[in-house]
Amino acid sequence: MWHLEFYEVDVPIHDTSRAQHGVHVFTGKASSVEEALDRARQAYDAAFAARQAGLEVPGQQDGGWGACGVRDGWELDWAAANAGPWSTPDSSTRKKPYEL
Repeated sequence: MWHLEFYEVDVPIHDTSRAQHGVHVFTGKASSVEEALDRARQAYDAAFAARQAGLEVPGQQDGGWGACGVRDGWELDWAAANAGPWSTPDSSTRKKPYEL
């Protein structure tokens, strides 16, 4: 059995219509950084698909992963995502601050 730890995945985002920038933070259980990135992406894709279909955005999925802040016009830069073990609410894997 794999040992699961809590991970944080920080994905830079930007609003295409207002030139605003920020970061979307995902947390959940995974066995590696790679799995954490995959699980965060899956959670976002499921939430985005539900919103596009006019359905309620799903809550937390298996392992605690979920995306509740899906907004039209905001694009996530998955290539620039950072991930790492999550230790406290005050810690972050972000290497630099992003403005909201």
